Amino acid sequence: MKAVLISFVVGLMVGAIYALLRVRSPAPPLVALAGLLGMVWGEQVIISYLAKRNQTMSAQLNSPQRASNLR
Repeated sequence: MKAVLISFVVGLMVGAIYALLRVRSPAPPLVALAGLLGMVWGEQVIISYLAKRNQTMSAQLNSPQRASNLR
């Protein structure tokens, strides 16, 4: 939650600076939001994949068959 708040505040500051300098946003709002959404989804896909892979590897290491082979 802290990271979200910091990101929001920094975004507000950058927006204010853009307005004071009369600079247009580098991307139209819809395009920028679509890009951000893609970044978030991509991050979640990778996190989900890594968690699933780690869970599978952990289950394989802790399986009874594996334990009997180690003895």
